[in-house]
Amino acid sequence: MGVPSECHPDGEDCTGISDWDHHRKRRREDIKKEIVLDLSLCPEEQILNDSQPDMDDGAGCENQDAEAEAVAMAEEIHSGDEDENSNESSWSMDCSTVLRVKTLHISSPILAAKSPFFYKLFSNGMRESEQRHVTLRINASEEDALLELLNFMYSNTLSVTTAPALLDVLMAADKFEVASCMRYCSWLLHNLPMTPESALLYLDLPSSVLMGEAVQPLTDAAKQYLVARYKDVTKFQEEVMALPLAGIQAILASDDLQIASEDAVYDFVLKWARAQYPKLEDRREVLGSHLAQYIRFPYMTCRKLKKVLTCNDFDQDVASKLVLEALFYKADAPYRQRSLAAEESATSNRRFVERAYKYRPIKVVEFELPRQQCVVYLDLKREECVNLFPSGRVYSQAFHLGGQGFFLSAHCNMDQQSSFHCLGLFLGMQEKGSTSFTVDYEFAARLKPTEEFVCKYKGNYTFTGGKAVGYRNLFAVPWTSFVAEDSIYFINGILHLRAELTIRLCS
Repeated sequence: MGVPSECHPDGEDCTGISDWDHHRKRRREDIKKEIVLDLSLCPEEQILNDSQPDMDDGAGCENQDAEAEAVAMAEEIHSGDEDENSNESSWSMDCSTVLRVKTLHISSPILAAKSPFFYKLFSNGMRESEQRHVTLRINASEEDALLELLNFMYSNTLSVTTAPALLDVLMAADKFEVASCMRYCSWLLHNLPMTPESALLYLDLPSSVLMGEAVQPLTDAAKQYLVARYKDVTKFQEEVMALPLAGIQAILASDDLQIASEDAVYDFVLKWARAQYPKLEDRREVLGSHLAQYIRFPYMTCRKLKKVLTCNDFDQDVASKLVLEALFYKADAPYRQRSLAAEESATSNRRFVERAYKYRPIKVVEFELPRQQCVVYLDLKREECVNLFPSGRVYSQAFHLGGQGFFLSAHCNMDQQSSFHCLGLFLGMQEKGSTSFTVDYEFAARLKPTEEFVCKYKGNYTFTGGKAVGYRNLFAVPWTSFVAEDSIYFINGILHLRAELTIRLCS
């Protein structure tokens, strides 16, 4: 069948992924009112007799004869002087005409064995046992793909190798339920070089295709490609801001984002949503239904969670639920938190699984009386510490006390005499300003065998902003001893650090 005369034909060659996507979207628009695929059963001498009534897919008697059947499809251009009594409305095609007819002799057992669609067609689609002709009505743009599909069902090979042609065959294989061809197309596409354009296109295939098990390896590879390319969101901010929803979801689902903190993830999602969905109702729908599940609210700071509650971009009921869940998680016992994370690590919903943040999450206990004081807990995995050698640093998320922002940083550095590498721990103040604070601080760590916190260093310092203070060799041992397999500093692979701060305002 052809598209309306005012519509552009889709016979042009697609030379690349972008062309294919353009033509696919145009076909969606051009034929949105057409029945692209229909079944009509006709006597042998009248392959395309319009007056013959259509039959439902399940009507007719069974015929599983192994002899060849004939499939008629669009091929030969009509001259325009066909039977004047022909009634186009009987085709149930709003604005389409029959362009051409082609008769193919096929083996019904082979097609039925490869496709549930053809199995049902040949089992139930014949009115009489001697009927030999089945009419498939397809859009003209699908002709080459269907021929490739039929060839595959006989030979298990395809002659096309380009991404646009393979995508056309994939779509045809989905329509006619040929799972083996879908797997083969998916495998061939997976082996082609991946680009941002092709990855996004694979994720934007129709839902019926995406849900197919056969295409899962291809969509997984597309997601992995996008995650690897845009792991550092800040480095490709312009590109990432232009990505569609499917691309953003793939990136946000990753545990390996190189991003400062989950607060930064939240800020980025808001920025993207505001740019892509200017209307508040659309933005709320997208955030609540499609993106909130990818933001790991339990790892956001309490200061940022407060802002979520007052953010107009989220529906208030949705925001309250998300924040409440995050606060309950923060208040849970560590063993319960580990249990929740383990349960979700094997699922697509990973809101309790910690990412590899640039700024490590911390837990803070604050006191206002008798003096402003806070206790900060920072946990580092053994592999994180090992990766610091020979001169790496890892920073904690910011915490606030007395209206000022502070952070902890662990370093692999040389000891005071520069004779060997060791672990250093430092306390820094973020804001620069004229206000000065005298800080009494104490660094401690859990040690084997008691697994209790043991004080390792005490000191005091007057901060004026933008300064850091600490100890270059916290444990007074070389780096090799610190990270050794029998190290007393790692408990179940975790280094537990604690910093106690007391701040007094100076005159």
